[in-house]
Amino acid sequence: MALSHAILSALTDRPCSGYDLAKQFDGSVGFFWHASHQQIYRELTKLEQQALVTAEAVPQAGKPDKKVYRVTEAGQATLRDWIAQPSKCTPTKDDLLVKLFVGYLVPTTTLRLTLEHERAQHVKALESYRAIERTYFADPEAMSLAARYQYITLRNGIHFETSWLTWCDETLATLATLPADAPSPWAKPGQGLHS
Repeated sequence: MALSHAILSALTDRPCSGYDLAKQFDGSVGFFWHASHQQIYRELTKLEQQALVTAEAVPQAGKPDKKVYRVTEAGQATLRDWIAQPSKCTPTKDDLLVKLFVGYLVPTTTLRLTLEHERAQHVKALESYRAIERTYFADPEAMSLAARYQYITLRNGIHFETSWLTWCDETLATLATLPADAPSPWAKPGQGLHS
């Protein structure tokens, strides 16, 4: 997925300024596609040049006019074409997994502290998703069609965080059974994937 698709998707929800889009992005599409505010502004300029969005200057009292962006019919057509294309499976890039792969090089306490720090972040993310679910998706039967699709993506986040926390707790339990001290840096590791 390109950033342009994420921005068009966010703007389809409602027209907004670049600033409001960046804030909205942090709390919606941004849960599964990260972009800095600068990247969003640069992409908005490109999308406007391609006529995939339009910008309307809206006067503000005591402030410069703000540009409110809206997806054009061409932008919606681009999204429809993109949705119809098969998605590619994204390779995992996770430095925590690489650290665990060679975790025998450090005391288990080091890894436990790292995992507990990561766990706290995932607990916070899950709490955030659950709060969104309670606030916006409490009554699935009353949801609009758009809300039902948005809820599907939220449920993915909830399942991901729940699964990650299950794995983390399992890993912490495993670490508790392993020797506390790291072996000598010259010792060869035991049988592994590449033995």
